[in-house]
Amino acid sequence: MAIITLTTDLGSKDFYQAALKGSILSILPTANIVDVTHEVPSFNISHAAFVLKNVYPYFPKGTVHLIGIDSVFSENTKYIALKHKDHFFVGADNGIFSLLFNEKPDEIVELNIMQDLKYLHFPLVDIFVKAATQLAKGAKLRDIGVPTESIEERMLLNPVIERDIIRGSVIYIDTFCNVITNITKDLFTKIQRNRDFTLYFRKSETITQLSWHYNEVPEGEKLCLFGISNHLEIAINKGKASGLLGLHLNDIIRIEFHP
Repeated sequence: MAIITLTTDLGSKDFYQAALKGSILSILPTANIVDVTHEVPSFNISHAAFVLKNVYPYFPKGTVHLIGIDSVFSENTKYIALKHKDHFFVGADNGIFSLLFNEKPDEIVELNIMQDLKYLHFPLVDIFVKAATQLAKGAKLRDIGVPTESIEERMLLNPVIERDIIRGSVIYIDTFCNVITNITKDLFTKIQRNRDFTLYFRKSETITQLSWHYNEVPEGEKLCLFGISNHLEIAINKGKASGLLGLHLNDIIRIEFHP
């Protein structure tokens, strides 16, 4: 059974999400539709990229990932489909794909699917659905578009390294209010070299050791660990770290390594 995942900013209040699923099922009734999330903040492609980047590797090869973020009609935005590590992705070329992958995709096409005039303002339920369902049925990328080499580039703020210091920032806050930073496990290990460290945030707050899991500290105590995303997280066991510690998106954190 063909799998099509959905990552959008449509929310759950209105009829848009249901219209999207209905459009898919009208073309491919046997589709297995999986909601990644519909709660991405409106037009926030960096948020969507972080979520999907940590999700898609868990799906079987051949899965089609439909992305509906900042996908309203625009004469200046291309609609593309691409293949990466045997997964297919369909969405607007608005910079999200440069955030989603660490290397160039295997194959990219600009979609040349004719749009239905009644859906002109909502290409997500027309062009994107047609592309996704054709791919799910086994079509090749060249069947639905014209090969292209380039995608829109968007840059994320990377950690800054100064000798024995890493300066990072908050890039994501999950449903449990765990605070996820842009410091990866690979970067941390490379700079740490088995040394002790102090993590500083919100002026006087510090953490001095890594935890393996959330329950390693007593309930209500703060901790830091590398979660499923392999990014450094600041959390509170059975608590809401973002609110209780006053941490928000783009806040700066600092890690100092000691001799």
